[in-house]
Amino acid sequence: MEPAQITLAIRSTLNTTCIIQQYMQHQNLAKRNRVSRQRQRGDESDEDMDTDFSQSMGPGKAGIMVLMGQVHAVECRFWAWETSTDWWDRIALQVWDDSQWLRKFRMRKGTFKELCDLLSPALKRMNTKMRAALTVEKRVAIALRKLASPDSYRSVGNQFGVGKSTVGAAVMQVANTIKDLLISRVVTLGNVQVMVDGFAAMGFPNYGGAIDGTHIPVLALEHQAGEYINRKGYFSIVLQALVDHKGRFTNISVGWLGKVHDARIFRNSGLFQKLQEGTLFPDQKITVGDVEMPIVILGDPAYALMPHEAIHRQPGQ
Repeated sequence: MEPAQITLAIRSTLNTTCIIQQYMQHQNLAKRNRVSRQRQRGDESDEDMDTDFSQSMGPGKAGIMVLMGQVHAVECRFWAWETSTDWWDRIALQVWDDSQWLRKFRMRKGTFKELCDLLSPALKRMNTKMRAALTVEKRVAIALRKLASPDSYRSVGNQFGVGKSTVGAAVMQVANTIKDLLISRVVTLGNVQVMVDGFAAMGFPNYGGAIDGTHIPVLALEHQAGEYINRKGYFSIVLQALVDHKGRFTNISVGWLGKVHDARIFRNSGLFQKLQEGTLFPDQKITVGDVEMPIVILGDPAYALMPHEAIHRQPGQ
């Protein structure tokens, strides 16, 4: 180091030392003056005599660093883990054909686009200064991928370049939006005569549907585990479904605990009430022998015989 630079460094150090000393003297003087005034007033207390190290001992390390010019304002930055979205952006969207979409998302790409258009008003989000919002297409795709596979939230998140919490939020948002906007439009009775003709072609004249229950595996709450165990030995909730001749849902009831019998679920469903009132199907009858037969639904022995229900027993029952 040159002599001139050494001299400049020494002077700078001396100046900084003087500033620190002056600051400490000022703080100590202020402390003494305050204590002196308190003594003159006679209101000295134990609390007043407590040592204030932050003042009596001068500035802390942070204060000294500020005085010495070693601390500078730093702009705060938002950060996130670097992730890749190539699988979704470049492969699934651009390369895959309908057969690959069916395997991974359980629907064709055209159906996916139509679904996104229907859900867009409720799922679209605004960008923020922190980050860009997920597109409706990506949000729906994340939910469909999780629902269509046994993959973990973390695994699905890695495929789309998002965190596992984002996957969980997307699944709930898409599921709730579908329930609110689409269930009543998709799960509907439709054209009854078409269904009747379809069942007649299969050997079931004047039938308007087939009913059964299915168990959906769940992770049961610890304090209610016994309520969720079904007759097959695992935790579940029950979905009761009425389907047409092509197996498409026309009425559903879901949410009963796994241990509840199909007959009880049926008796407490809206479908049962409509059948009792005779409002589910039109008054269309055919004559079988000497009996007039209304439109009925097909069920197994778990469902009690009703005017609008025919019990079909499998061979051996």
